Amino acid sequence: MIYQSDWRHRRSSSSRQAVRRHYHQRPVHAKSLSRFRNALLDVITRALHFGVRNRRTTMLGGSALAVVLVGLVVLPVFAGVMRPDPIAKQLNIPLQLPPASETLSTIPAPVSALESDLYLGSNSEDGWQVVTVRRNETLGNIFSRLGLSATTMHRLLEASDSVRALTQIHPGDQIAFRIPKDGVLTALQFDRSESERVLVEIDGQDVKERTIERALERRTQYGSAVISSSLFAAGEAAGMSDIQVMRLAEVFNYDVDFAQDLREGDRFAVVYESIYRDGVRLRDGDVLAAVFVNQGKRYEAFRYTDSSGRSDFYRADGRSLRKAFIRTPVEFTRISSRFSSARKHPILGRMRAHRGVDYAAPTGTPVRAAGNGTVRFVGNQSGYGRTIELQHGNQVTTLYGHLSRFAKGLNKGDKVQQGEVIGYVGMSGLATGPHLHYEFRVGGVHRDPLSVDLPVSEPLTGTELAGFQKAREQFATALAVVEDQSLAVVR
Repeated sequence: MIYQSDWRHRRSSSSRQAVRRHYHQRPVHAKSLSRFRNALLDVITRALHFGVRNRRTTMLGGSALAVVLVGLVVLPVFAGVMRPDPIAKQLNIPLQLPPASETLSTIPAPVSALESDLYLGSNSEDGWQVVTVRRNETLGNIFSRLGLSATTMHRLLEASDSVRALTQIHPGDQIAFRIPKDGVLTALQFDRSESERVLVEIDGQDVKERTIERALERRTQYGSAVISSSLFAAGEAAGMSDIQVMRLAEVFNYDVDFAQDLREGDRFAVVYESIYRDGVRLRDGDVLAAVFVNQGKRYEAFRYTDSSGRSDFYRADGRSLRKAFIRTPVEFTRISSRFSSARKHPILGRMRAHRGVDYAAPTGTPVRAAGNGTVRFVGNQSGYGRTIELQHGNQVTTLYGHLSRFAKGLNKGDKVQQGEVIGYVGMSGLATGPHLHYEFRVGGVHRDPLSVDLPVSEPLTGTELAGFQKAREQFATALAVVEDQSLAVVR
């Protein structure tokens, strides 16, 4: 299968799109400043026009000119001060890019960074062109679009295993073709992975294929911000993508409910990676370390990969942030109904206990298992509609109601892992709108999912703890500097 970096991430879920639109903060425009300048110019014009009549108006013209000059010089600075979110700040640490390739300087202006990359790989020989795969397009469609024969395509498919992978292309994938004259294909190339490029050369009946290894570079970047409107807005001010903001939230989702716990004045600092190749940024990398201060309570997280190759986030004392249960089993949504001993049912119209929490979200939003467990029930239940119950050990069960559908192949008795998608938000059963009804039971007794104490994990010990402390030291100092930058702006 042809590789395409992060194309699925770019197709955000409907729930993420809705939340992003809801919390997007528009920048403040300076139209009023422009109108003020125009008014001042009008004053100076009038004053100078009448200045020839008497000295008083001439003095007025001179004063107005001084005001205009001050306005033209000072107001741009003032306009910059008036931008929104003045306390949200990114710490910019210069990154030295490699010098531009001499080959690249001879290439015509490319359409995109990926196309430029493909041209560079072809040594900018004449006849190269880059094709971006369209929606519902096949390799046959592309060959037809370029005026290439189906016979040539089938010959390549028979001669090259790598070319056969192009039968699984996706929208946004890119393939470079060298066609020096109409209807004659002499070479093609494409990325099989981030670090591998395939070059296929055609000389008459001979087809030669080689793989070009391409080194990846991981660059450490830093960001910090104080939340004044939303987590996404603060992340944007810190120069972070929405995907990286989501990853930051996932690090702390055992301790912070981002659907209801965020407050103005909360802040974060983060050290993370970006992946580069040949000086071109490809995608976001992993979060390496982070601090999140929520309602005055400080949380720290440091990424560590243990001797078995498993990566996780740990507190400074070596205890994993991962708990036995996720606090919220759906991504970023509002709470439409809380745990209560008496609530008027929206459909039945009578008072009854509400033994769970309702999370309003668009139909189709993924629902994840709150913890490792076994499927105890999957099917329809009266009132709950399509429902899943999970058994976690001997004491704890969780319930997920009003689903639109279940994860494919999910059956009673199946084992599921924490965070695994088990179903999708809907409004089956007695529901007035799409939402997830989530229940948490301990020994058969309903507990409030938002306040129940979640058990913590055991800390690292021995050589693993020593390895973690060594890794933590690499990021602790940088994280402290980044956090100080954010606090300095607030002060």
